[in-house]
Amino acid sequence: MNRSRIDAYIREKEALPDITRESLDALKLKKLNALLKREKERGGFYRHLPERLGSLEELKTLPFTTEEELARNAPGLLLCSQAQIQRVLSDATSGTTGAAKRVFYTEGDLENTVRLYTAGLGELIFPGGVTLICFPFSGPFGLGELIAEAIARLGARPVKAGPFLSFGEYAALLEREKPDTFVGMPAQLLGILRTAGRGSLRRALVSGDACPDSVTEACEAILGTRLFPHYGSREMGMAGAISCEAHEGMHLRENDVIAEIVDEAGRVLPTGEWGELVVTTIGMEAMPLIRYRTGDCTRILPGPCPCGSAALRLDRVTRKARALSADALDEIVFADPAVVDCLYEQVGERLLITALTNGASDEAALLLRLRAACPGLRIVLTARPAGPEDHALHIGKRTISRQLCPPGS
Repeated sequence: MNRSRIDAYIREKEALPDITRESLDALKLKKLNALLKREKERGGFYRHLPERLGSLEELKTLPFTTEEELARNAPGLLLCSQAQIQRVLSDATSGTTGAAKRVFYTEGDLENTVRLYTAGLGELIFPGGVTLICFPFSGPFGLGELIAEAIARLGARPVKAGPFLSFGEYAALLEREKPDTFVGMPAQLLGILRTAGRGSLRRALVSGDACPDSVTEACEAILGTRLFPHYGSREMGMAGAISCEAHEGMHLRENDVIAEIVDEAGRVLPTGEWGELVVTTIGMEAMPLIRYRTGDCTRILPGPCPCGSAALRLDRVTRKARALSADALDEIVFADPAVVDCLYEQVGERLLITALTNGASDEAALLLRLRAACPGLRIVLTARPAGPEDHALHIGKRTISRQLCPPGS
């Protein structure tokens, strides 16, 4: 088994002779203190923090940065001039109220992202191959464009499909382009596989959303190979952790990110325990964040990876638990082999589920499972066969839309 390609990425970028726990921890402390010094000299958002720490253990004494603080203080968090900014990502939508969260990137930040993508994609993409990209394409330095650049650097050909095609259009694209690999969201992959079949696809990298076991198992059964889950967020430069051949967790981008796992009270948890992921982005040029609470739930896997890499590994990542979540519902709904896609809406005490299928779905059995998982809610399930003209019912991260009561009530 080959070592994770993240080792070569870190060695080359940081000029390290080898990747060990000692070398990684020393590098992280050095870069953390360099960041604290920059912040103190600049007198910006983190100016009240100490100029240096004596150990990584002391990081837990610093305050957290929250989503709300990021939204309110984005310009004050910049450590470079506006002239150096190449890309800004915002979560502003037509329904956004209050300050929208914005994250800024320099050319160097984006280059580091492409290099990590190249390392991660290199685990499953080979020269001469063809890769179907189903993430959005939004212009220069967009997510899809950065992934396409990484694929091209590996000597493969990117097919820029995006997430907005109909099931029939994806089927035609598979037939015409003959891609051997897929890059996109987990439920999106399953929808394509259940409508168009595997075709020429053999391997897949999934990211951008939680991947329930039912979705993973269904995709792997059709492909005949293991999925390569990746984790990233806009705050981490759209890239954070990559899978290796061992398929036992995702190796963290430790030269650029310090990860902690905390409980609800903010106490740092031991390795192996589940909690909220907190990141300090020591490798970001434009907008480094110190102890940023991601709202994502995971754990750091104990012990070394079978591949031989010393880089820490994250387990599967989900959003922080709430009474009812989309990934918990997906676990149940996509276990039905006929379900292609589904949409959730909670209206008061009713949960409305719309599903597209590729054949006869056992709706009665599915309703029983859903009712058992959602006591106190009235489940209304509507299912119909998916036609080639149909599009996915949900684009982007899967969520439950919520209304306190029906319109006009």
